[in-house]
Amino acid sequence: MVQADESVAGNTGASIAEGSRSASAPAGKPLVAVYGATSKQGRSVAVALLRSGRFRVRILTRNRASKEARNLEALGAEIAVVPMGLGHFRQLVTAFAGAEAVYLMTPQLDPKDNLEFALGKELADAAVEAGVSHIVFSTLENVDKITSGKKHAPHFTDKALVADYIRSLPVSHSFVMLAYFYTNLLEYYVPRFEGGKLLMPIYLPEDFRAPFVDPVTATGPAVLELMSNPGLYGGKTLPVVGDVISPREMVETFQRVTGIEAEYRNAYSRENLRHYFPDFASNDPLVDELVAMVEYSVEYGYFSTDRDLEWSRRLNPSSLNWEQFLLATQWRGEKRPFGG
Repeated sequence: MVQADESVAGNTGASIAEGSRSASAPAGKPLVAVYGATSKQGRSVAVALLRSGRFRVRILTRNRASKEARNLEALGAEIAVVPMGLGHFRQLVTAFAGAEAVYLMTPQLDPKDNLEFALGKELADAAVEAGVSHIVFSTLENVDKITSGKKHAPHFTDKALVADYIRSLPVSHSFVMLAYFYTNLLEYYVPRFEGGKLLMPIYLPEDFRAPFVDPVTATGPAVLELMSNPGLYGGKTLPVVGDVISPREMVETFQRVTGIEAEYRNAYSRENLRHYFPDFASNDPLVDELVAMVEYSVEYGYFSTDRDLEWSRRLNPSSLNWEQFLLATQWRGEKRPFGG
């Protein structure tokens, strides 16, 4: 997927886990609840908040026994076991109770009937019902609006509609907007070796420069800044970017860092996307959305022109560019999951 981040499946229920280390954390520290905390974005946020020493953190997950949840608990997070998905308003209110702020994100869902928007609305309503003072939501651009309906990308537009809905609520709010994920090339658009050479099918034209980011390391510092200064960032939408780079540059950098011979392959068109990633081919709605998202990015720009693309890199100069990401992950072209 172009920018996907899923929550972990597992047990159902609606209880605040007892016995976690954060139960004894100083009561004076504000509590932040993190929805989707075992996702790439959510883990990054929870870790940054905990390591700052300024916040208590409550993570929401369906599976407290997952590796990701246990790692966060070991860092001091308290766990709320809550079913993910729609229809759990009261459980969400209970899980958000006592939190000063919440971090919300919606996973990519079936675009039918605007399910992602419905989930985001339920999350926001539950946060307000619980008395939360500030919401930080991970959003994207409204593709339908920007393109006057020429491109249909619910994964983007539904998030933008959730942000609009949050703006209508009686609660302080701010938004992050992440670039394309480097990790997508490791998880979903995985290269393959042929004749001793790594073929790298990428969903953008070879010389088109687009914003990318590592969600695992970049989301947390950005959200920590927003949580620490809600008055300064109230109502604002801040892009989170690690690099602006073309597929040609990505392949050249990969070769230089790894010493592995590699070549770009064009997976930008519908035909080529199906050819290089046959797992997608049987899912026409997914292919339609993926094609619309990348066409939108190329024809209109991933971010709207008024976004400050340098904000997150000024805030966090250690944000990983593509070369640094390759060095940090030691990736050599294999399929690699990132959990959550």
